[in-house]
Amino acid sequence: MMGSRRSEAMASSLVTGINHAMARLVDIWDSIGIMEDQRIERMQTVKKYIEDLLTDMISEEESLRHRIKTSIITTQKQLETLCLELSEEPYKLEEDLTVLQMEKNLRCRLEALLKEKTERMKELNGLRQQDEELCVTLCATPYYIPSGSMPSRTQLQELKEHIKKLSEEKESRVKVFSGLREDIRNLMDEMGHEPETTLERESVCSDTDIFLLTHENIKALKLLLSQLEMKKESLILTRDKLKDRAMSLWNRLSCPEQEAAEFKQEALRTLSDEIRRWQNVVERLEVLQRAKLEEVIDKVRQELVVLWDKCMFGPEQREAFGSHFCDNNYTEELLSLHDSELLKVKEFYETARPLLESIEKWEKHWAIFQDFERKAADPNRFSNRGGALLKESKDRAKVQKLLPKLEEELKVRVEAWEKNQGPPFLIRGQGIMEYISKQWEEHRLQKDKEKTERMSKKADTSQFKTPIKRAHGQANSAVTPSKIRKTPNQASLRTTTVSSSSSTSSVSSTFLCVPGKPPLSAKRTKTVETYPVPRTPLQEFNTDKKPVAISYSDFTNELSRKASHDAVLNSTVKDVL
Repeated sequence: MMGSRRSEAMASSLVTGINHAMARLVDIWDSIGIMEDQRIERMQTVKKYIEDLLTDMISEEESLRHRIKTSIITTQKQLETLCLELSEEPYKLEEDLTVLQMEKNLRCRLEALLKEKTERMKELNGLRQQDEELCVTLCATPYYIPSGSMPSRTQLQELKEHIKKLSEEKESRVKVFSGLREDIRNLMDEMGHEPETTLERESVCSDTDIFLLTHENIKALKLLLSQLEMKKESLILTRDKLKDRAMSLWNRLSCPEQEAAEFKQEALRTLSDEIRRWQNVVERLEVLQRAKLEEVIDKVRQELVVLWDKCMFGPEQREAFGSHFCDNNYTEELLSLHDSELLKVKEFYETARPLLESIEKWEKHWAIFQDFERKAADPNRFSNRGGALLKESKDRAKVQKLLPKLEEELKVRVEAWEKNQGPPFLIRGQGIMEYISKQWEEHRLQKDKEKTERMSKKADTSQFKTPIKRAHGQANSAVTPSKIRKTPNQASLRTTTVSSSSSTSSVSSTFLCVPGKPPLSAKRTKTVETYPVPRTPLQEFNTDKKPVAISYSDFTNELSRKASHDAVLNSTVKDVL
């Protein structure tokens, strides 16, 4: 409102000014004396001049208005295109704006979008360069944005995330590559190995960018590392064999201790140097060995005997090398044969060591079991008052439980051995289970022999029994009645003999038929003549029975059977009246 008043006042002032100017011109013309015709002409000139000036001004303003409208249209079109390119929302003008304000707003918005476009393109070019470099290094696929297109903010953000992941992957692979190359370099230095292939040379090269960080190159370096590790193990094995060979030769030749400088030296820097060193020692000792063949072969034979004993070889297994073992023609070929046999037996011992140790464990507990059996047969053990019998009983029970477990374990191991190795596993010329069965059978026969001897001894002593002292006034032919009351139908009493092999050993039972107690009215005369000579339960048990051959399983089953609760575990009971 204020602006319109000022413009109206300016227009009124313009009219007033023109009127004053014309009045001044008239005054001048009057003073000059210009005639009316000339005045009209001059006024027309003034009018034309003013009209032309206004017309030009109006024309210019009209042209300006047209340009502004044209600019608005052009800017709007450019804005629409830019909004599409930049994935922006279409720009909407405010209402009740003048043409000039519309043009200004549109122009400012266009300039802002053009700046945004420039910045995006600049950022896109930088991100693309980083992405391409990472993708070339990692042999990955670049993030796809169509060429010539304007990226959206979402695409730029996704491209940034893509570059971030590639950078992390590159860092991880660089770490893996550096570790692999360092390990390869250390292995080569440790072995004294010079790079031979292109891959080996590149892997120890100091240039960090010589490798593309691809999965294929990582696999190649890992394969190379594993090959070098296998080669290192092979070199270590070779060195150890040479060292063992040198030690063996040294011991065989009985070299003076002061000459053992090679064995006391510290390890050299590389495995190759160590191998060359021990190779020289072995060659020198082998030259010395050839001068002492007889002495060396005798020592090898002693080692063989020790190893054969460790491997529990039987005569047949030893006889296979018997012709060479007894050969007195001492030559290098004979020594070579002995060394080969020694190496073969050593390898067998190392392979079969777990099984041999299990056998030794069984034999150890078998010896303990037999020792317990001998102690059980000793009658003097009952004089113990310090609790040793209880401890002995517990230890004996443990051994009896452990032996079957060890035997079952041996059976499983032998089956696995024979399945994997082929030939049967022999111990002192016998199969393991056959050997164990024979041990148990010999033990059983020995027990039967001891039992027979004890029974024979008791039978001999029972024939010279001291007569029982009779009470005063008792008849010679009468038998003292039993003080234990029995019912007439009590016919028998079970007595039991217990094998001394174990607390759970086989229990043999027999029943002694005893006649029932006669009534009090029965005659007591001459009854002694109807009774046989008293006999011990062991004699009664062995009178009509003959030894029955039992298998190994039957014997172990008898060992595991528990004695019945109603048995009278006392071999000294003769009868019950």
